[in-house]
Amino acid sequence: MTAQQLRQKYIDFFVSKGHRQVQSASLVPAEDPTVLFTTAGMHPLVPFLMGETHPGGKRICNYQKCVRTGDIDEVGDKTHLTFFEMLGNWSLGDYFKREAISWSFEFLTKELGIPLHMLAVTVFAGDQDASRDQESAEIWISLGVSENRIAYLPKEDNWWGPAGKTGPCGPCTEMFYWTGGGQAPDTYDPKDKRWVEIWNDVLMEFNKKDDGTFEPLKQKNVDTGMGLERTLCVLEGYDNVYETELFQPTIDRIKQLSTDHEDVNSIRIIADHVRTMTFMAGDHVAPSNVGQGYVMRRVMRRAIRHGRKIGIQEHFLAKLVEGVIDQYKVIYPELEKNREEALRNVSLEEERFSKTLEQGLREFEKVVKLMREEGREMIDGQTAFHLYDTYGFPVEMTKDLAQENQLKVDLESFQKAFEQHQELSRTASAGIFKGGLADHSDESKRLHTATHLLHTALKKVLGDQVEQRGSNITKERLRFDYTSDRKMTDEEVKKVEDLVNSAIKDEIDVYYKEMSFDEAKEAGAIGLFEHKYGDKVKVYFMGEYSTEVCGGPHVDNTRDLGGFKISKQEPCSSGVRRIKATVSANA
Repeated sequence: MTAQQLRQKYIDFFVSKGHRQVQSASLVPAEDPTVLFTTAGMHPLVPFLMGETHPGGKRICNYQKCVRTGDIDEVGDKTHLTFFEMLGNWSLGDYFKREAISWSFEFLTKELGIPLHMLAVTVFAGDQDASRDQESAEIWISLGVSENRIAYLPKEDNWWGPAGKTGPCGPCTEMFYWTGGGQAPDTYDPKDKRWVEIWNDVLMEFNKKDDGTFEPLKQKNVDTGMGLERTLCVLEGYDNVYETELFQPTIDRIKQLSTDHEDVNSIRIIADHVRTMTFMAGDHVAPSNVGQGYVMRRVMRRAIRHGRKIGIQEHFLAKLVEGVIDQYKVIYPELEKNREEALRNVSLEEERFSKTLEQGLREFEKVVKLMREEGREMIDGQTAFHLYDTYGFPVEMTKDLAQENQLKVDLESFQKAFEQHQELSRTASAGIFKGGLADHSDESKRLHTATHLLHTALKKVLGDQVEQRGSNITKERLRFDYTSDRKMTDEEVKKVEDLVNSAIKDEIDVYYKEMSFDEAKEAGAIGLFEHKYGDKVKVYFMGEYSTEVCGGPHVDNTRDLGGFKISKQEPCSSGVRRIKATVSANA
């Protein structure tokens, strides 16, 4: 079975169960301030999991591109990746446990033909907050799963959310496939790593309150995810995901460029990271020192270093990126559309870093030699920062190099040195990319609504060529990234503020209509993230000021914003500027 056949089989199956397919969202979340990247298919659905009406209805499905870097140190083993595709189906207040579990079982055993004796499952064991999920276990047993193949595990294994202090959450039931060869053990042992997770059904049935207690959700949701790469690996009988068609073309090109084919780990890391940087670039992420750009820079520089390890001396990333674009452009057309931008940004970053890499590696070798002579095992923070500041080594690279030499890095003292010299994205440098539902407080709704007015105002002041490249909303401020190659003048800033505040002063009702893509375009709707919504979209109207495709949440009237003020503007990445702004009653 090919990857595309698996994607299509999944979609066809759930469409036959009354689901509607929606397109993959951008890797850069539009509505979720808790993450830098889309880490699961649920992120684009945040407003709808919270109760907003989805244009596609209550049952939807898709294949979603995702990035997670929490396990980046594990990349190169049999299963861990930084970029992956997630096959998912969702119930937004419709069906629940029985249907979700039954359909998961049917797809695995009937559609994919996986023998029952090769499968095992886990369910929530229960604790003081919620009872043991015996209902899910009984459903699995009724489908023919042996009780010996069902493990009851605690929250750390079989519970999702909430991402923050409050919000929807619930138990999970996960499915595992035996990869150990021969007959699978009669009894499932969750500590046996030969059992590989391939599917997770999250059963959102609780709401965690401010006081830490749980109450039943008014709208129960199902959020499921099946990893495309792992499942394809299982179906094809491979030992690891890198043997699949998804990686072999890239690995073949890497081997053609390299002299050392024995360093399998480095080859796999490059293959994974090249795929990741390609998809990041396809969603307009460019290497930089902040946010998503910092993660992309880290991934690129890590790939370059491993390229040197296996004997690649020439600039090679753009060649590999081109191959990934050609491989995926039919499934993800944005890669072809943004090919030129992606290749330009990748080439520039590799050229910059290559100039200092060799010198930096020699400097690191001196550090290792000195530490060996002095009998030390911890690289101090000032040294780690020197490698960063002078040679462009992200601290994660220094950490990688240290591990290869059985050394450690004093990350705490590095962070202190880091904060003294530059103001970078602490979230990105700490590697914190946790999933979760966005905050939907009144403050966040006001700020989110303000981004619509800001987007329109920027187009009026700077020109229609302005396009949104991302946004981030907290309770305190909004952050809006847009295409521009220069800083706004003070006069332009004032014009933008005046346009937004004029719309606020006019007390315009905010409402939406569901319409087709073509109808939205005819209405003059704008919106960078429109491709994620499917055939039907929500278009939010604010009088003559703003018409934009969006999933919400919003205020009911612009007067609720109070006032608008731009607090800061700064460069974000090549050709992209960033605005930070606030709304307040006294603005």
